[in-house]
Amino acid sequence: MFWFDKQNEDTVFMDKREVDTTLCDGRQLVVAPDIVADFRNMPFEDETFYLVVFDPPHLIRAGENSWLAQKYGKLNEATWRMDLMMGFDECMRVLKPNGTLIFKWNEDQVSINEVLSCFGQKPLFGDKRSKTHWITFMK
Repeated sequence: MFWFDKQNEDTVFMDKREVDTTLCDGRQLVVAPDIVADFRNMPFEDETFYLVVFDPPHLIRAGENSWLAQKYGKLNEATWRMDLMMGFDECMRVLKPNGTLIFKWNEDQVSINEVLSCFGQKPLFGDKRSKTHWITFMK
């Protein structure tokens, strides 16, 4: 949702779902990734990218058919910590040496500190003040 140019030819969009639906307020929601895959097991070779943006679902408690879950996806309440850890590790795996990982998180339901504790690396810098955080890591 944050991309200025969703058709940028230098970008590969990946999501585990494809969605084309009308939300309750009449807006059209389209999720049409270039690659349909799970962030815990990415179909890319090691050290493929210079930059990775990891924007996992941030919701744990939301109705399956709620517009928030439809728009952003939903994490599994029982496994979210392990899922995010695996996703972070996969992002680092596909990054080239000295590559940059941008992690986006909204702490509506889970604090950024709790999420960062799932990762085996401390971030370099990021936004600490808003509810939506942009955190930067380097491989």
